[in-house]
Amino acid sequence: MSTLLEKHIVELLQDRDEKAISLLYDHYGDTLFGVANKVVRDEDLAQDVLQESFVKIWKKADSYDSSKAKLFTWLFRITRNTAIDKLRSVNTKSDKEIQIDVSDVYNLGTESTRPELMDVKDNLHKLESKYKIVLEALFFEGMTQQEASEELNIPLGTIKSRLKIGLRELKKIYGSTALTILISFLL
Repeated sequence: MSTLLEKHIVELLQDRDEKAISLLYDHYGDTLFGVANKVVRDEDLAQDVLQESFVKIWKKADSYDSSKAKLFTWLFRITRNTAIDKLRSVNTKSDKEIQIDVSDVYNLGTESTRPELMDVKDNLHKLESKYKIVLEALFFEGMTQQEASEELNIPLGTIKSRLKIGLRELKKIYGSTALTILISFLL
């Protein structure tokens, strides 16, 4: 997409001109649908995610800052995070429905540990801030290592080192099995 068209779309968005949504849909809709579908793995749910994402994009138009991310990166993050939220919501709802029929609900083994219910964010405060910032950017803000490097103004090699050290520190808190489950869930 040309830089001029991208700037035009951003201006329309920030001016609350409805043409912006039409242009966004025409130029990014298929790709963003693909992002949503990859996360939720259900086309109907992905359509819902796409619609919710466009509503969020419209509402958050003033928060877009071209100096921090390209338009597509911003759209991608909103869509990906919306898809993850939708998936968690659906999984939580489905888990609650299943538990109604289970007679031994309170006998949960380690195999049923749900990483998203772990207190990871709470335990991040135990890490040095330089590791905490990198882990939050990568896992909770959905950034790639390259995006985190650019956003935090930290060299890519340093991002990778801090990620490795931060995960090693979390391993001390959660143990290797729980951390492996957690990382596979977050990635």
